[in-house]
Amino acid sequence: MKAIAIDDEPIALDVVRALAAKVPFLELRACFTDAFQALEYLQREAVDVLFVDINMPDISGLEFVSSLAERPLIIFTTAYSEHAVTGFELDAVDYLLKPFSLARFLKACNKAQALLQLRAAPPAAPAPGYFFLKTGPEQVKVRFDEILYLEAAGNYVTFVLTGRRLLTRLTIQEALDLLPAERFTRVHRSFVVANDKVDKVERHQLGIGKVAVPVGASYQLLVQPRLLAPSPAAPLREEGQAPA
Repeated sequence: MKAIAIDDEPIALDVVRALAAKVPFLELRACFTDAFQALEYLQREAVDVLFVDINMPDISGLEFVSSLAERPLIIFTTAYSEHAVTGFELDAVDYLLKPFSLARFLKACNKAQALLQLRAAPPAAPAPGYFFLKTGPEQVKVRFDEILYLEAAGNYVTFVLTGRRLLTRLTIQEALDLLPAERFTRVHRSFVVANDKVDKVERHQLGIGKVAVPVGASYQLLVQPRLLAPSPAAPLREEGQAPA
């Protein structure tokens, strides 16, 4: 992690140098007592992290950071705590109040490294629209959008799909854990429905095509709001469990 430091006090820069030398993943490339010399350096060299004092002559650290078109990660160093809010409004990674210890300096460096790693990480791939379900000796591909509902009997669950039924050895909760929570709702001890496949909502049952799916007594208060206005919701309780 490449860094530079700016502070009008040479002794303060010596402290940053000494602490930076003890952080194995931090390379302090240069130190400046003149902010404008630091600006020239930044125009030539790529830097990951900038340690900058706030109270400096000619231009403050806050003004300096605000002037940068492309900012590295910013860690402010200052003896005055009243600037902290403004510092964080500039999206600073951290705000080190002088005199700071090695532990506090290391914490700021760790935060900066974590942010750099997050920025460098490739975007997450979209979740697949399917999963493989073990039924007998086979693993069968099941698309989420073909599931109508699930019906449990003991330690077995039947996945009722468009045009077929698949029996698997799972509990109802284990089966529910395979499904995206925002698309499926448990409505009974033994039934889970696909939200977008429900054609009719009544107090004690739901209609999916020509099938009537029962709604358990302890699920009724949560089922209708979730299905009539689908949105992420808290997990449904086991039937008979009292609300918190």
